[in-house]
Amino acid sequence: MLDADPLAVVSGDLDHKPELPILLDLLAEPEENLGAATLQRWVRAAGPAGTPIDLLLTRDFAAFENALAVLSARGFVIRGN
Repeated sequence: MLDADPLAVVSGDLDHKPELPILLDLLAEPEENLGAATLQRWVRAAGPAGTPIDLLLTRDFAAFENALAVLSARGFVIRGN
């Protein structure tokens, strides 16, 4: 998602990649309101715009930000089949 090797991520050598700080800022409020465990489930759950993790992997940051807005407005809604 960050288009960087794991060593660069772990070492924090991502000064040329603004995506990580922006992503962390975007996730700060939902994590505070919903908790980390809920975000971990949400990122892999299919929603109206698709699966949030897939949006990140395809680098569709605008759609991911919209999915976060829906999460903020509706909360994490689980539907049965």
